[in-house]
Amino acid sequence: MSYAGDVTPQQAWDILRSDADAVLVDVRTRAEWSYVGIPELSEIGKQVVLIEWVGFPDGQRNPHFVEQLRDAGVSDDQQVLFLCRSGQRSVGAAEAATADGIAQAYNISEGFEGGLGPDGQRGVVGWKAQGLPWRQS
Repeated sequence: MSYAGDVTPQQAWDILRSDADAVLVDVRTRAEWSYVGIPELSEIGKQVVLIEWVGFPDGQRNPHFVEQLRDAGVSDDQQVLFLCRSGQRSVGAAEAATADGIAQAYNISEGFEGGLGPDGQRGVVGWKAQGLPWRQS
C-alpha cells in the first residue's frame, strides 16, 4: 500500500473529533458537492477542504491537486483523510499526498455514499448512510 491505509467513515469522524490538526479533504467534483452534499464539520470547529481529484464532466485528473492541497494549508505532519463518492478516487489522492511527503494520508474506504447496492442505488454504506453530519450545499 502506498499510503497510510484505509479507515471507515466512523473512524474518520473519530479522528477528526480527537485530533485538532486532522483535516478532511473531499476530492469529489463540484457537481457532486453541489447536488449530493458535503460532510458538515462545524460542530467540531472545522471545515472540509474541497479539491477535485478529477474534473467534471471530462473526468481528467486535476494536474494541480497537490499544489491546491498545499495552498489549502495541508502540511506533512497532519492526519489527512481523503473522501470521494465510494472510496476509489480518494485512493489516488491519498497516494499523491503520500508521494508529496504527507505520511498520514488515509483513504475513507466507503466514501460519502458508498458503491452501488443490490438495488443499483448508492447510500447503503458510506458517510451519509452511517448518519455522520452532512449538509446539502
